[in-house]
Amino acid sequence: MIDTRISGIPCKAEMTGGYYQKPDYGTWASDVDYYGGWFDVEFEIYDRKGYRAKWLENKMTAKDEERIANELIEQEGR
Repeated sequence: MIDTRISGIPCKAEMTGGYYQKPDYGTWASDVDYYGGWFDVEFEIYDRKGYRAKWLENKMTAKDEERIANELIEQEGR
């Protein structure tokens, strides 16, 4: 679980699932597959006390979602 913010509101995010595709240098199906691989990350948002915060998830923008996913990936050390 990591500390983060959504719309300036402090909260926590926890990875609940995901998939990591390592780079595959034997394929040219996609430059993303070849060079860097990709992640599909699922996570849930909690308030600072640790309670599920659906209302805060509803405030999340696409940029927030991408930033939090990247923060979670970094925490996992991938």
